[in-house]
Amino acid sequence: MREEIIVSGRSNPLIDPHLEIWEWQIPSYLFLGGLAAGILFFAGLYTIMKKEKEYKTAVAVAPLITPFLLALGLFFLFLDLKHKLYFWQLYTTIKLESPMSWGAWVLMIITPLSILWGAMHLKTVFPRWDWKYPLIEEILDFFGKYKMQMAWLMTIMSVILGIYTGILLSAFNARPLWNTSILGPLFLTSGLSTGAAAIILMSKSHAERLTFAKIDLMLIAIEIFLIVHMFMGFRASTQVQIEASKLFLGGEFTTIFWVFVMGFGLVLPAILEVFELQKIKVPHQIAPVLVLAGGLVFRFIMVHAGQISRWLY
Repeated sequence: MREEIIVSGRSNPLIDPHLEIWEWQIPSYLFLGGLAAGILFFAGLYTIMKKEKEYKTAVAVAPLITPFLLALGLFFLFLDLKHKLYFWQLYTTIKLESPMSWGAWVLMIITPLSILWGAMHLKTVFPRWDWKYPLIEEILDFFGKYKMQMAWLMTIMSVILGIYTGILLSAFNARPLWNTSILGPLFLTSGLSTGAAAIILMSKSHAERLTFAKIDLMLIAIEIFLIVHMFMGFRASTQVQIEASKLFLGGEFTTIFWVFVMGFGLVLPAILEVFELQKIKVPHQIAPVLVLAGGLVFRFIMVHAGQISRWLY
């Protein structure tokens, strides 16, 4: 018989707790979900406002990519699951106090809704498109009668989806960096901004691009305000949140956050959009590409920095 002397309770399998690290899958999923939510929000909004003709890209063109964005995001989420065969159990119950339950059911509603919305507008984008099966045409004609109701539902669901991507993190009380009510509105605003940026990139109408440049400029201003307010809240809070804020104020994420998110992802695109509104010639693709890149980097930073923040220092 072999004797073992345990001098520490650490790193004993099935005894000592361990932390599952969120890697690239989760921030990628949060980015794609926010982007899809932003595009679908504007599609629903301008349909409700009966401005489909003026904003064809927002209502008909851009939503065509949202089913693929949502499917890819869900695939990334599936890759992160520990027990992949049991994901369906999320849909056997509804827990109003659980952000993950909210997210699962919202995605269950908005994903098929985005597919249906894209199918309804496919002939608007591709006039020669032929479904070949009369049944599909009949189904789309049926739902076309309820287009306004679908637009309202899609607008509401997209707002919930966009804000959920932030609440998903803020619900983790054990992570001081995430434990703030600002994250929900901040992630929603960022998602709407990336959605507006995607529409600018895809639009061929100068008037439509200018409208969404104005919208994106407003959203960037709100996003900067929320970020500054978030750090002000951290600095005026408990010691653990002050320490968490130091990750961005002199810590390891300082350069990448203030240069690539605030600088290249928010401030520079805002300046370029002001130039465009002032009729100063600037390639219109630069600002939205920077906004999209900044939104992606922002989510990666928040997910990774949040996991580093802790209550014991």
